[in-house]
Amino acid sequence: MKQSSMRFAALARLALFGLVLSALIPASAEEPARKRVVAAGGVITEIVDALGRGDWLVGVDTTSLHPPEVLKRLPNVGYVRALSAEGVLSLRPDLVIALESAGPPDALRLLAEAGVTIRRIGEDYSASGIANRIRTIGELVSAPERAAELAGAVEARFTALAEARAKIGARKRVLFVLSLQNGRVMVGGRNTSADAIIALAGGINAAGAIEGFKPISDEGLIAAAPDVIVMMRRGEQDAPDAAAVFSLSAFRGTPAARTSALVVMDGLYLLGFGPRTPESANDLMRAIYALKPGGAP
Repeated sequence: MKQSSMRFAALARLALFGLVLSALIPASAEEPARKRVVAAGGVITEIVDALGRGDWLVGVDTTSLHPPEVLKRLPNVGYVRALSAEGVLSLRPDLVIALESAGPPDALRLLAEAGVTIRRIGEDYSASGIANRIRTIGELVSAPERAAELAGAVEARFTALAEARAKIGARKRVLFVLSLQNGRVMVGGRNTSADAIIALAGGINAAGAIEGFKPISDEGLIAAAPDVIVMMRRGEQDAPDAAAVFSLSAFRGTPAARTSALVVMDGLYLLGFGPRTPESANDLMRAIYALKPGGAP
């Protein structure tokens, strides 16, 4: 009887110790309730995955190309500016995180009327804007500590990029070509993502006289006098070919044609403006200025 009482008392003490210990553990140490998240924007998908919440994603848009397996693994709800409201609703999301440019408005209105929580993410292309975007998404997916750490690391890499950029001498004129269709050259002017990445890479936007993404005439191209042409490849599509590009009459009279200076980079990597942007801008800078490791020409 005495031994039984002693065992009971010991068990009671252990139970009390467990209660005290659980009270001392901060709530933040507990794993948050998992949400069903749809990402509308490749950079949003990339950030959510980088924060360790890739398993929260239940649907993504067609621009979600990084990590590469995401679009293959998850349902596709359409292009970021042409989302399918029905497709999103079929996934029963708790939260839709969408770029400010996502749409169409009617689709987003239908989602809101159906009770889906929608959070819009601004498209600030500055270093601070990218860090703030990471922190904002971190709050939305209950990963603020990870987001603070990632944002801090990205800010540090932007600082290193600025130091490397300061070593550049004469700046080159860089023209971002979005597309070549039926002889029409579509370029990225000021106040665009293309303009921002060119500046981060230490270049001068040769289409700076144009606002937004717009066609440019052959005469305008010659006046722009680009030293380097930058283009994108999208996913696994074939990359533009320098010989083909500079065989076009629009480009023949440009300084870039004399040296076949064409830089081709993955579209999301180049213009995503997420955690990889410091590396993207650095790669573009090295390609523009033919820099070797350490910044030597």
